[in-house]
Amino acid sequence: MNEEPIFPEELLAKIAAVPTAPGIYQYFNEQGKIIYIGKAKNLRNRVRTYFHSFHSHNEKTKALVSNIANIEIIIVDSEAEALMLEDNLIKKHKPRYNIMLRDDKTYPYIRITNEPFPRIFITRNVVKDGSKYLGPFTEIHNIKYMLNSVRNIFQIRSCKFPLTLDSIAHKKYRSCLDCHIGKCQAPCVSEISVEEYANNVKMAQQVLLGKTKMLANELERQMQQYSENMEFEKAATARNRLQSLGNFTSKQKVISPELQDRDIFGIARNGDFACTLVFVVREGKLIGKRHFIVTKAQIETDEEILQRTIEKYYLETDFVPKEIILPNEVEQLEYLLDWLGKKRLNNWTAYFENTLLPEDADVDELKDQVGNLRADSISVKFPKIGDKRKLVEMANNNAEFQLQEYINSLDKRDKAVPHSLLSLQRDLNLSKPPIRIECYDNSHLQGVDMVSSMVVFIDGKPKKSEYRKFKAKDEDESKQFHNDDFAMMRQTIYRRFKRAVDEQQPLPDLVIVDGGKGQLSSAYGILQELDLADKIAIIGLAKRLEEVFKPNVSDSIMLPKTSSSLKLIQQLRDEAHRFAITFNRELRRKHSIESELDEIKGIGNVTINKLLDKFGTVQGVKNATDAELESVLNKRQIEELKKHFTT
Repeated sequence: MNEEPIFPEELLAKIAAVPTAPGIYQYFNEQGKIIYIGKAKNLRNRVRTYFHSFHSHNEKTKALVSNIANIEIIIVDSEAEALMLEDNLIKKHKPRYNIMLRDDKTYPYIRITNEPFPRIFITRNVVKDGSKYLGPFTEIHNIKYMLNSVRNIFQIRSCKFPLTLDSIAHKKYRSCLDCHIGKCQAPCVSEISVEEYANNVKMAQQVLLGKTKMLANELERQMQQYSENMEFEKAATARNRLQSLGNFTSKQKVISPELQDRDIFGIARNGDFACTLVFVVREGKLIGKRHFIVTKAQIETDEEILQRTIEKYYLETDFVPKEIILPNEVEQLEYLLDWLGKKRLNNWTAYFENTLLPEDADVDELKDQVGNLRADSISVKFPKIGDKRKLVEMANNNAEFQLQEYINSLDKRDKAVPHSLLSLQRDLNLSKPPIRIECYDNSHLQGVDMVSSMVVFIDGKPKKSEYRKFKAKDEDESKQFHNDDFAMMRQTIYRRFKRAVDEQQPLPDLVIVDGGKGQLSSAYGILQELDLADKIAIIGLAKRLEEVFKPNVSDSIMLPKTSSSLKLIQQLRDEAHRFAITFNRELRRKHSIESELDEIKGIGNVTINKLLDKFGTVQGVKNATDAELESVLNKRQIEELKKHFTT
């Protein structure tokens, strides 16, 4: 891709008209498919970089630019909107030249419910009902331990009662065992006020976020104050919480003597795969990590992969630390800093609103400090030597470990053959497990609208993107078949495998034909004609007794009714039948609609399509008023239509 492409005048005119506002740009190929989605603080400057200095681009960008046939832009108000819109569009369209990050799993969140007495629990479903969500978290065992710890320390309720002030006032609930063993302060029977419980939830939230230093100081202050006031039970509660908090934090790994919040990114590569990893460090303690897998990574640079990782991670994470440590530089650093600075400002404001502050804290001063936070308060570092470089190397090593685990899991998945396929190989005496199975069926109504279907199962599961439909015609294409299922099956098999041979498509390991010896012989004869009979195993399934037939074998195979082999074959047969009969019904419905509207004088195919687009069905056209029909038909056509439906 060394020759600089020549772009049409229409595209160059669009590029020249791109505004300087922030937003999203989308590149389309000649087929109208989106091949790349990007964002920019200044759309004009960003878009023009692709079309200037073509020979200075890397091979991936050259290939991208050479395939651009059209461009569309979406203007937004802020960097945050651009990032969220870009992320959503990439997930939806999956453009060829965008980096696709995979989490490798659905990570859980901790939910703090929007109730007078909130519950705190683990969930994988985000419900927009005013609840707060912390996370996502990667280590499910660690998060369960954290959650149990904060519930016990701060006596957060674990019940699922829908507690409201009204239901509590009417004494609808009774205290449970948790209250009697000191694990809950029984808000259900008014043993604790809304304000006290809210303070407990705030403290629990601080622990879950890894912010324990200020909380420990506040608990120690409370203990001293309660002692001085001779409120010894409350002092004991504060002391026990302080001790439990100390035990909890002592088990967290300290990776830095500096009690600072920072996120440390690492990256590793292996062949066509890459993995990025984030260490979440709060007050010097490692409280979590998260990794992302990148496929087709050979054409991406480390800078591009890290850029995409940072964007995705902070889109899904609320807290932005003061320091971010990266293994190397990234693209659009200034853009990222602007966005992260604003996000940090907003999150710190929310943090102080949801944090239990010391009674002697100067709230106005804290608000002033938050107001003074700017993008330059975020420090992004690329250490080459020293302790911080060691932290980066630790993140890189962990990324390498996660990547190797992912590759090993792919190898195991490829080598693992489902039990049903091994049973099918044994029962049918096949040379290898039938990883790819294709099943064919015919459908028609007394010889009208004859169709065939092909369904595909890979590893014993449906692969619906590879299903195919066939309209069967006789050899001279002068008329449709009339109840000749054998001829229809022959043509379907011929069309499928003639194209597979011509285009060198992958062949199935097993072909199943819905029918007995006649259908099987028709299909097998075509495979012989195409020299594929020795390469593809084929069987027929007769429905009446569920007999399995093999070519050139007179006796049928009777599989046990409970065998996994027979169940898989039946599943394929039933799916092929469903797919074929659905297609046949669609054709018959279409023909019935066309035939009824075709009878109306003065209304042609174009007008019929307009009517169906507007009113959906023939019944919808029939029930439409004259005023509604005037948008499609003239007065004479309306008269003919009404006359047709009234006679």
